[in-house]
This record gives sequence, structure tokens and C-alpha cells, in this order.
Amino acid sequence: MLLWGSALCYLANVPKIFLNALKSNPARLAHTLMAGKLKRSNVLWFDLGAGTAVRDSEATAPGDRLSPPLSRSWSQCVPPCEQRMQRMQRMTDSLTSTLVLVEKRSQMNPLYPTCDARPISRRAFIRTSGSLAAAALWSSSSFGAVRRNPKFSAYPFQLGIASGDPTPDGVVLWTRLAPNPLIGGGLSDEPIEVFWQIAEDERMGKVIRQGKTVARPEWAHSVHVEVEGLRANRWYWYQFKAGGEVSPKGRTRTMPSNRAFPEKLRFAFASCQHFETGYFTAYEHMAREGLDLVLHLGDYIYEGAAQEKQVRRHVGAELRSLDDYRIRHAQYRTDEALQTMHAAAPWIVTWDDHEFDNNCAGDISEEAKVQPADFLRRRAGAYQAYYEHMPLRRTSIPNGPDMKLYRRISFGRLADFLVLDTRQYRTDQPCGDGNHPPCAAAYDLKATLLGHRQSEWLEQSLTNSTARWNVLAQQIMMACVDRTPGEPYAYSMDQWPGYEIERRRLLKFFRERQISNPVVLGGDIHSNWANELLTDFENLEAAPVATEFVGTSISSGGDGTQSPKSLEQLLRENPFVKFHNAERGYVQCEVSAKEWRTDYQIVEYVTRKGGPLVTRASFVVENGQPRLQKA
Repeated sequence: MLLWGSALCYLANVPKIFLNALKSNPARLAHTLMAGKLKRSNVLWFDLGAGTAVRDSEATAPGDRLSPPLSRSWSQCVPPCEQRMQRMQRMTDSLTSTLVLVEKRSQMNPLYPTCDARPISRRAFIRTSGSLAAAALWSSSSFGAVRRNPKFSAYPFQLGIASGDPTPDGVVLWTRLAPNPLIGGGLSDEPIEVFWQIAEDERMGKVIRQGKTVARPEWAHSVHVEVEGLRANRWYWYQFKAGGEVSPKGRTRTMPSNRAFPEKLRFAFASCQHFETGYFTAYEHMAREGLDLVLHLGDYIYEGAAQEKQVRRHVGAELRSLDDYRIRHAQYRTDEALQTMHAAAPWIVTWDDHEFDNNCAGDISEEAKVQPADFLRRRAGAYQAYYEHMPLRRTSIPNGPDMKLYRRISFGRLADFLVLDTRQYRTDQPCGDGNHPPCAAAYDLKATLLGHRQSEWLEQSLTNSTARWNVLAQQIMMACVDRTPGEPYAYSMDQWPGYEIERRRLLKFFRERQISNPVVLGGDIHSNWANELLTDFENLEAAPVATEFVGTSISSGGDGTQSPKSLEQLLRENPFVKFHNAERGYVQCEVSAKEWRTDYQIVEYVTRKGGPLVTRASFVVENGQPRLQKA
């Protein structure tokens, strides 16, 4: 039985889509609720259109069907169904009578309201947030009227289109309707029907898949379409339509089949694109490279307040609310170079800290006196806005302040990309953060960047991999680089050396399990690095077990420099570092069964438009030999 004392609490905490369901058809809602039990210790969310339920967990996938379709006539009910009908009628009456109370409670706090003003635990916060909205987002049904022929005040596809997370038979297509992107999107609080199609030719003459979906106001009218049934290892073109408006065309591709061994893979990775400190010229050059994939390793946006005397200017103060994060994402998405690159190839994305808050570590702020519950509320808004603007699958739908991003994406048997999250699950930075000599906390056995579950998943994925190259697509530098000339040693406590036991354990795992060609990719620090990774950096004569390529920023930090201060001494004191500079740009990689080639692509300036592209350095890694050779 549904306990109404508990039910009212939960109903006061659900998104607007649930209230719309309550208004439009309380009998239908009662039928769905009676299909399963709602317990405080085991919360389920309901897909009200399909009559399904899904356990509230980090894997938000459709669940088992609980009842026949709701279109079945209730007049067919025969004893002992009559008793059920009577209970449903009582529940319907109760739902209707409590609607006003529920609406008032929900208006107390528009983002993840709680049942009372008492402090809440992390577990309770997660349990009472997000899940019903996730169900609504991916349901094919909609409560209330859907605008099928909307009239827009301006072009609704101003934020462009994108694709991502390709598989051998499918890909995610993304867009967001926003005729006025920097003022809340510019749409009314109504769901809007959106059509999509995918074709084998750029003229869209050979359409092979098409359909329609609903852009929902609860998710900023964003659209995430998971297309399936495509042919492996080929290019496609796609487009959206809403009302009388048509989106730009995008180009995307599927991955080779899991058994295939493709001849080569060409991709680029990038990070750190501060809107205010430079233009995204790097993407203009990247779009001409004819790449198979793009990896973005974090700092897609920056959360800080608008600053004076910058190349461009942010809208608004430091980001705090869901609306703040939405506007900032929208502002970045208006960049033409970024839109062009999103439309040119599928992206694989993960975040770092600035998508939420600088140097965040789990639920711990870098600022003193910030309560974890308040920090998590802010993180919930940041994570939802991130999902709304990225071509991610439903497995990454945020659940309040939690969002699963770590995942494996394979390019046949040539390469496995193991996409990591080194922010959400980490313990606090040791030794006061920053660059410091390692203190005892840096060797804490319980300190972690990945968290227990992600770490186990990573090791299992590496063990099971049949790929020639195993690529860790993550945020921060793994090499133990002494960043201070002379004595004493100093390492970044925000990077892997701040979590030394976990770092050593992973590198030892590479060696002992004989993982095939591990390659670590990173970003974060606005500079380029090419490193050989050792299991013991105190023994500089040890043989490397992996290679690492760290990419500079797209624009963060301004124009940068080709020769950072004390470069020669840094290279001398860290002989495993084979290249370092601090210009802007991206990293391009070409991978075959025989070798991996990395080119550091440099944009000579970003504080004005038109910066030329220069290949500053190139390295080759041969199959089975984790050493860097200059190309």
C-alpha cells in the first residue's frame, strides 16, 4: 500500500512534469502508482506514459513493465478487479484533493525541494531529487499539450547541433531549442515536438532513420536522440526540425564493429576553453582535419563572474543556480567555431572542475564554511545543465547531485577509450592543495581520485579489453613532475601525485596485468606535456609502463608562451618529460595497429582572431614499446 504520509512528502519534491500529470489525469496517475510500491527505503520512479518503473540508482535505464498498457479499457475489469477499481477511485480522489497542497509545497524551492527545513543527509537529498524528471525526459509520452507547430520569436537552433558517444550501430544526436539563449532560452513552459532524421548523404536524400521526440521545459528544451540500427563504421548526416524551422546539418559516424580491426583512427582531444580569455580559433583548424572523433577532457565552461578588460565577456555573476549554469552553457554554445566542430564529428565528453566549481573534490568546496548540502544543491544544477548541453546517453542522466560519466567506448579492436571522472568521487586534496612537497596525507591509503566503484570498473575494463591501444581519457596529469626548480621537490596536489597510492597501484596494474599499450590523456593545466610513466618515479632509471599526452587549453590563459620559465631545468630534473610548452591549441592523434602518432597543434595567438596553426612537436609510440620517440 502507498503510505500517504510518505507520499505527500515525495509528491512535494517532484518536478513540474509530475504535477502536470496530477492535474491532467489523476486516475491515470493513481493506476500507475498502484502498479508498484513506493517506500522511503526503496524509491522507484515511474514512466507514466509507458507504465514502467525504474529503481533509483546510478544506472537510469528503463525497467520492467508493471502492467498492461494504460489504453486498455477499464470497463473490461471483472471481479476480483472491482476491489482494485475501488481502491484506485479512492486514491484518485485523494490525489485530486491534495493537488493544491502539493503545488504550494513544490513552489517553496524550485530546484529539488525538501519536505521540511531540517538539514538533510546526502542519501536523502539524492533520493528525493531528479528521478521523476529523468523518467519524463526519456518517455515517449507527455502530459499536457505538446506544441506540434510552434511559432518561434527567433531561430530556435541558435545553439547548434551535436552528436556523441557513437557505437557500432548508433549514436546520440543533440540539440536545444533556444530562440533567446541568454534569457532563459526564450520559450514558454510547454513541451515542443521535434522531428529528426539521419541520412546516408549530405543532401539528406537517402534518409534511413527518422522520428520525433519532445523537447521538454524541465530539461531546457534539450533533445537527446539515441539512434540505433545503423551500419557500422560509416559516416552519416543528420538534421532536426521544429515547427517551420530546420536546424543546420551535422556529420557523424558509427564505430567499427567490436570484432573489426580498422586500419587507423584519427582523433583530437581538447580542454579548457575560457570564453573571456580568448577565441576558439583552434576549433576552426580542427574542423579541417577530417577527424573520426573529438574528445573533450573538461572545463567546457568556466563558472566565474564576468571580468572587465577581457577578450570577451561572460554574462552574469558567478554561477550558483540551474538557470545560471544554463545561460553560461548557452553563451559558450553560441561560439561559431565550437558549433562548427560539434557538427563535423561525434564528441566524447567528460568534465573537470569548472563545469561546476574550481578545484571541487567530491562534495567538498575549496571555500571554507560551505556546507556539503548546499554544495550538493549547487552541483545538482551544474550537472543538470551539463547534461542538457551535451550529446550524452540516458545512462548519464543526472540524479540530483550525482551523474555517471565514466564509460567505455570502443573503436573496434584498435582502441578502447576508458572515459574517467576524477572530480565527483575524489577525496579532498591533501597537503593544502596547490604545489607542495608531499605530506603524509598524499600517501593515505584511503585517498582516492576515482572512488572504489569506478576504480574497480576501470581495472575490470582493462582486464577484459581486447583492444590494441587502451586509452584513459581523463582530466589531470599522472606523471609525478617536480614543478619547482631545485630543492625541495614540489608536486601538484590536485593531480595524481596528490593521490600517490592510487596512482602507483594503477601503474603497477598496467605492468603486472600486461595491459596492451596503455596511453593516458589529460588536460586541466593549460600546457602541453609528453611523458613516460614509471611505476616508481623515485627510480628514474625504471622502465616506463605507459605513455602520457597532456594537452594545452583551447583559450584559457590567453596567448601563452612557447618556452615556459625554467623549462631547461624542469626537463633536466624530470627526464621522463620529453616535451613541454604553454601555447594554446589541441592535440591530434593518428592510431594504427603498428604505432600511435601524436601532433601538438598550436594556435599562435587567441586574444585576436585568425591565429595560424603550427605543429610544434610530434611523437610516435610503437606497439608494445611504451617510450616516446620524436617523429
